[in-house]
Amino acid sequence: MAKLYFYYAAMNAGKSTNLLQSNYNYKERGMETLTYKPSIDHRSGLNKITSRIGLETEALSFDETYDFYQEVSAMVADNSNLKCVLVDEAQFLTKAQVRQLACTADDSNIPVLCYGLRTDFQGELFPGSQYLLAWAQELIEIKTICHCGRKATMVLRIDENGQPVREGDQVVIGGNDRYVAVCHKHHVSGEV
Repeated sequence: MAKLYFYYAAMNAGKSTNLLQSNYNYKERGMETLTYKPSIDHRSGLNKITSRIGLETEALSFDETYDFYQEVSAMVADNSNLKCVLVDEAQFLTKAQVRQLACTADDSNIPVLCYGLRTDFQGELFPGSQYLLAWAQELIEIKTICHCGRKATMVLRIDENGQPVREGDQVVIGGNDRYVAVCHKHHVSGEV
């Protein structure tokens, strides 16, 4: 029985690297996959998933109107060798899309592996993460560390001077120039 998986972590924990390794493992064994990334994240190009360590693969992009159930079901009907769906930056999924992905795993009997942040820079759940935490059959935390050596569970947004940003839009796309993974203590203090 296929499942919906949610691999979550703070920034720089290797979520995309893990996704790319899983994708590689399927392909190495002669199986086809579908890889997705949100269209709002165009840091490495619209149709590419990349990791900070240089791995990459082609990907389909999705926005808030994309119907995963309909699209993946059609692709499964055309390709019996399709064996896995992988979604990067899954925090940007909508509630409806998380439901679609759960139903895709159930009805198509294909595992769906979602990778993303649990919370935003203010410690609030992203909508996609909220429903993945609620509905995924498997929750896997990917760990990383704060500058102090503790487990980093939070994301701190910083400005161009390295100072913490405490207010603003939930979604501001960026990498190490905008975000730092920190423990709860340093999220509260703002120490980077």
